[in-house]
Amino acid sequence: MPTDFRTRIESGLLLGDGAMGTEVYARGFSFEQSLEYVNLTDPGIVKAIHHLYLEAGADLIESNTFGANRVRQEEFGLGEMAGEMAAAGVRLAIEAREESGKSALVGASIGPLGKYLLPYGSLSAETARSAFAETIRAVAEAGADALIFETFSDLDELLLAITAARGLCDLPIVAHMTFDEDGRTALGHTPEGVALALSRAGVDVAGANCSVGPAVVAAVIERMHQAAPNLALSALPNAGFPSRQAGRLLYPSTPAYFAGYVDRFRASGVRLVGGCCGTTAAHIRAMRATLDGMPAKIDPVIVLDDEFTLPVASAETRLPPTALAQALGERFVATVEMSPPRGYDPNRLLEQARELQAAGVTAVNVADSPRARLRMSPWAAAFLVQSRLGMDTILHFPTRGRNLLRVQGDLLAAHALNIRNLFIVMGDPTRIGDFPDAHDNFDIPPSGLVQLIKQNLNQGIDQAGQPIGQPTQFFVGAAVNLGAEDIEREMKVLEKKLEGGADFLLSQPAFDPAAIERFLAAWGGPLPVPVIAGLLPLASSRHAEFLHHEVPGIVIPTRLLDLMASAAEPEHEGVVIARELLAYLQTIAQGAYFMPPFGRYQLVGEILNG
Repeated sequence: MPTDFRTRIESGLLLGDGAMGTEVYARGFSFEQSLEYVNLTDPGIVKAIHHLYLEAGADLIESNTFGANRVRQEEFGLGEMAGEMAAAGVRLAIEAREESGKSALVGASIGPLGKYLLPYGSLSAETARSAFAETIRAVAEAGADALIFETFSDLDELLLAITAARGLCDLPIVAHMTFDEDGRTALGHTPEGVALALSRAGVDVAGANCSVGPAVVAAVIERMHQAAPNLALSALPNAGFPSRQAGRLLYPSTPAYFAGYVDRFRASGVRLVGGCCGTTAAHIRAMRATLDGMPAKIDPVIVLDDEFTLPVASAETRLPPTALAQALGERFVATVEMSPPRGYDPNRLLEQARELQAAGVTAVNVADSPRARLRMSPWAAAFLVQSRLGMDTILHFPTRGRNLLRVQGDLLAAHALNIRNLFIVMGDPTRIGDFPDAHDNFDIPPSGLVQLIKQNLNQGIDQAGQPIGQPTQFFVGAAVNLGAEDIEREMKVLEKKLEGGADFLLSQPAFDPAAIERFLAAWGGPLPVPVIAGLLPLASSRHAEFLHHEVPGIVIPTRLLDLMASAAEPEHEGVVIARELLAYLQTIAQGAYFMPPFGRYQLVGEILNG
């Protein structure tokens, strides 16, 4: 039975199979459960699906192992069984092939891990490499004919997986990225960039799968072919964009429509064609009929003389430093946190900001949905303060609730409005706010976003390395807790932010100079970038007790708690304490970051000018 992938991919256009997950889902299973676990619990269902594709004429069937990796399976509490699922999936495909008497190849489907790599996500390269290695070793030992990497949106993750495979076996590698309707991956990679990178990586076949239908995948494949004309390609599109009806996902592309793209794929250097989500045995049967009417050999491709290169944006006129950046190098600054209005009327906000400006405040910190409560967009509030008052702002920019595309688009929008001082934070979880069921995921931690801004956007490229035109000129701040109880952990997090290029730091409220001195001593001296230290005036004894006992990261010394408890005029006592703290902060920091409680902005003037 001829099962040599490399020989067969050179001798003719291979037809792959269609969707596995869609077929399992159609049999009553849920995408909220592990579809790979079905290999162990209901193997007959998986084999029956393989038989459908074999009977439809597939030259290659993919094992039900797309998510059979430790990281994905941990979501179901099945991480320890990932290797067993992977091996079982390949064995089921081989058994189905033998039972059918067909000469089909068995490709081991390997998908991404489901989490982004550092610095854009929480997954370390070491953990990712180990997870891929476990799955690759299992499918190779089970007898797979090829490794089919598919539905990757992060090129770095795909290249890491390919490297892991090369270190474990000599199986042929088919490597797919998934592209959106705009012809880019979710992380912004272009077809040309992907083709060149995978060609350099030496994969046997590269291509595109999932996300979109045949029309978009065909356009992507043509661009890949133009960039790397000697690279064998694979096209496994979805059956169009799905809709949900009666609780099920339905895909619109008919078998005849799908088969109509086979000739176009073939002309673009495709050696492996098939389907992804929504495609069925009927789609594969229609493509088989079309292929059987074609010549067996692949037409030779035309080699371009010049290597495809991407344009790189060049820096031109530089904007002057922001007022905050200039002030931090000249004097002790004062900034004040303000929340955007709950409605769309900005007049009260502007009036209060004007009063703070008169009191000597350098910049307003514009919070983004504090306490996860609905407020005006902070970009609009920051823009109004800057344009109407000529006062600098620091835009709080949380990563929570934003995917990587939105993060970059939002940053470009802010820069277009001349909002260039940023404070990168995680943001408050939606569960504590007005809309607890709102989307709360994120693609990138604060330290990763600091790096992306400073080392990508400020250099004129996006996360995927594509030009954005003129470089941005953001002045980037990051968070630090100078009073952290776990000093070692806080320093490790701070080191990542500084390595990413943070320009300045904003600290949580500081109440205990002794704790700050311990942190600085552990660090080994002053921090290497300007620090704007948090200063939160205490309003009452109850306020102080609440902060101390219920707000993570804030510790108020017993002496201050006692002073507030015994004060005849608690708010005045809070001002006196804040003045003492301000005098200390002026010896170790470059600014104070005021957080007036309950909107009592008049306290800032009393503390600064008292």
